[in-house]
Formats: sequence, structure tokens, C-alpha cells
Amino acid sequence: MEKVVTPRQKQLLEVIYAYTKNTGYPPTFEEMREQLGVASNQSILDLLGKLKDHALIRRESGARSLAILPLGYEILQKPVLAPFAGVTSAGAPLEMIEIRGEWQTLSPDVARLASRVFILKISGDSMINAGINDGDLVLVQEGKEFVSGNIVLAEIGDESTVKRFVSDDNPPYVYLKPENPKYKILPFTDETRLAGKVVSVLKNGQWNPLR
Repeated sequence: MEKVVTPRQKQLLEVIYAYTKNTGYPPTFEEMREQLGVASNQSILDLLGKLKDHALIRRESGARSLAILPLGYEILQKPVLAPFAGVTSAGAPLEMIEIRGEWQTLSPDVARLASRVFILKISGDSMINAGINDGDLVLVQEGKEFVSGNIVLAEIGDESTVKRFVSDDNPPYVYLKPENPKYKILPFTDETRLAGKVVSVLKNGQWNPLR
């Protein structure tokens, strides 16, 4: 895979990584032009197009939407960066507080996750029996498919919470279950949406699987 990436393309990939890690945001076109010593945005656009074609980056509209994909980190041989998306509740659902511009490196065992991941800080104690305590950082993997027993980030209207997803044959059939007996289950409603699966919790500087 290294052979399909030119030195210039890899240089731009390194620029994107360094800016994201050091500033919390991907570089602007002006910053990429300056680092590569080119005069036009078209040169940058051409390089970004090649990186996207090689599945090394994800790019939407605008430079600030850039994100390096798993294969890109493999090419760079650098730790994966995950965005710190904010604070969410492990208690009663609360509005998620967004904290932008912060990123954290991930260990190799966690970095192999192929889909998008982000970090949330937990507020509350409803998941303590699953090993998730107030103030912990958790890694959330975005997804559309979930199975009963997954610990999930759920959105309920404009609010969010982390709970265990349960689907069974008894009423209320589909619900969100806290891992602390002082909290009640939350039956699914038309406003409930599962936004991602919690895959790891940070303890003593190490990402650990959930129990």
C-alpha cells in the first residue's frame, strides 16, 4: 500500500496529522499551502483527492472537515487520533455538552476500529456496575447496527445518555437499562435513537474493554 502513495501525498497526510494533533483542528487550505510550499488551492485539492481515492482520508466540504482514516494512520505509522466530542450523561438524559478542538491518541488495539470513533466524558453514576464511573472517558464507535446487551450512546430528542441497550420478549420489549439499581429503565420512544456503541473506557491511562 505504501507504493501507491507518492512522497508529496504522504507529506500532506503528515501535515494534516500534525495540525490535528497540535491544534485540535485539521489545517486550512492556507496552512496546507504554506507547509507544502505551493501557491494554489488547486494543488492542495488534487492531493486531497488522491488521498481520498486511496481511502486515507475522509473529506466533506471545507478543509476543516478533513479526518484521517485507519489506512492513513497505517501509512503514517502513527497513533490514531480520536476527537473529544464532549460530555454526556450516565444518569438522567441531559443535553450533551460539546467540547471541540481536543483530540487524544489511541492505543493500537483500539485504533484498529474501522469506523468513526470519538471520545465522551461521562457525567453521572448510572453505569457504575458496567465499570463506567462519573468522570470517565469512553470511546464511542458510530454505527447503525446494535445487538441487545451493547452499551450505547442514545439520543432522546435533544438529550443524550449512555445506557445498556436491551431488546427482549417481555414488556417493555426495547429499552435502555442503567447499570445502577437506583435508576429506572428508559423505554424506547419515537424520539430515541442509538448514535453509537461504547467500546472502551479509559482507566489509569489505558483503554479497557467493557464488562
